[in-house]
Amino acid sequence: MKLVDNILAFQTELQAIRRDLHAHPELCYEEVRTADLVAERLTAWGIPIVRGLGVTGVVGIIKNGSSNRAIGLRADMDALPMQELNGFPHASRHPGKMHACGHDGHTAMLLGAAHHLSQHRNFDGTVYLIFQPAEEGGGGAKRMMDDGLFEQFPMEAVYGMHNWPGIPEGSFGVVAGPMMASSNEFRVVVRGKGAHAAQPHRGIDPVMVAVQIAQAWQTIISREKNPLDTAVLSITQIHAGSATNVIPDEAVLIGTVRTFTTGVLDLIERRMNEIAAGVAAGFGASVEFNFKRNYPPLVNHAEQTAFAVEAMRAVVGADRVDTDVEPTMGAEDFAFMLQAKPGCYVFIGNGEGEHRAGGHGLGPCQLHNGSYDFNDNLLPIGASYWVRLVEMSLPAA
Repeated sequence: MKLVDNILAFQTELQAIRRDLHAHPELCYEEVRTADLVAERLTAWGIPIVRGLGVTGVVGIIKNGSSNRAIGLRADMDALPMQELNGFPHASRHPGKMHACGHDGHTAMLLGAAHHLSQHRNFDGTVYLIFQPAEEGGGGAKRMMDDGLFEQFPMEAVYGMHNWPGIPEGSFGVVAGPMMASSNEFRVVVRGKGAHAAQPHRGIDPVMVAVQIAQAWQTIISREKNPLDTAVLSITQIHAGSATNVIPDEAVLIGTVRTFTTGVLDLIERRMNEIAAGVAAGFGASVEFNFKRNYPPLVNHAEQTAFAVEAMRAVVGADRVDTDVEPTMGAEDFAFMLQAKPGCYVFIGNGEGEHRAGGHGLGPCQLHNGSYDFNDNLLPIGASYWVRLVEMSLPAA
């Protein structure tokens, strides 16, 4: 493993930054303290900043040489609205808020790279350090883009990174093409006719209609889409009724759809609507169909992925870089950036949880789990990757 010496020497301070962020989690578009910390550090290191894109976003600008070329490096800053189960000293001090996805570590790794690049400018061009708010459901990437991110900071490529439990510490994973799924949600209201439960013939039972719709929807996955196309249709909530002897007027179906391609998503949304309306009509009921597309599929560009692989190999060695990592049905709003610019998103292994200090919760060290904690051993690895990526992308004259 060939880590950057200057970053290794800075590791203790990086850990302190990361644990401070972990202890003070902030939810989407509320990352004021986090953004202040980022801004203060970048400014102290002589890095010009621009604030306010995406409400609380921060962009640092490091220039060197005469080249007009530029790349962007992105880290997310927000936490999750969930209770932390850990009891170690840097556990969340804010009930109901937790850095359970490692965005504290992502921010610290990019700060580590920023510190080194500000002192050792072994590149020719411009590096934009993108500290993004609201990845966890808030669409902060798109919000920053809507506020002019790529117009104000023109760049030829953009790169992102996420820690990944289960991948060994000190290893990376990536795949060209689809790597994370689209995130979509639906809410369907089935409207029938309420009646006494002892006289069902006098009403139209929306519960039974909802059950028929739920079963019929699964045939879209098993019988209508190409079996080689991956997709998930999960009904996660069914709400109906308030008494044991009353057939309600309506029932509600809520859930999520995940796909790797927009074409498959188009098929599923269209057929869900058609099936729901048709089944309901067959029983004399009606439906209100609402389908919301949140994040698109995250699709890595081939050229930038190959380049990122070389940078990862330069840091940890070829044997620790999996170039065919299994895609996940989880979603990520960095996908919006990859729709607008070429780039690559990689996983850095967070290990299995052995790194956690005493006082951790009893649950697994998995993302979005109350016992999760970012692995601080990754800080110099991730920061070194960012530095090598910059130096290889923008070679010094």
